[in-house]
Amino acid sequence: MKAAVRYYTKGGNTKKLAEAIADAIGVEAKSVDVPLEEQFDVVFLGNSVYAANIDKEVKDFVTENADRIGCLVNVSSAALIESTYARMSKLCKELGIKIDERNYHCKGQFKFMHKGRPNAEDLEDARKFALDIVK
Repeated sequence: MKAAVRYYTKGGNTKKLAEAIADAIGVEAKSVDVPLEEQFDVVFLGNSVYAANIDKEVKDFVTENADRIGCLVNVSSAALIESTYARMSKLCKELGIKIDERNYHCKGQFKFMHKGRPNAEDLEDARKFALDIVK
């Protein structure tokens, strides 16, 4: 299975998750600024909610790379919401991209909330999640 990991982060939380996932499956985590250069069976996409929605850079990445994404796996962190899955699922449906029903989410540190998150346990859970997807 050919896999890629992309992420968008402002505070660094989602990057930590993406790097843990990439390390587990033996690929490099790259920013959404780096387009997919070829077709991938699965693309882990790390994102979060900013201003009550998925950031424009994430939407642009998905839209511009839709034909190279076999299946998108949503990975998110946020201080207040449970997951970006519903928002990402809607976008994927609009673009005709398959999205895995499984997704990974953990709390992310924001100002005084959820200090130290994602923590070592969150990162280990993300690694296990990724390995379960690509097995």
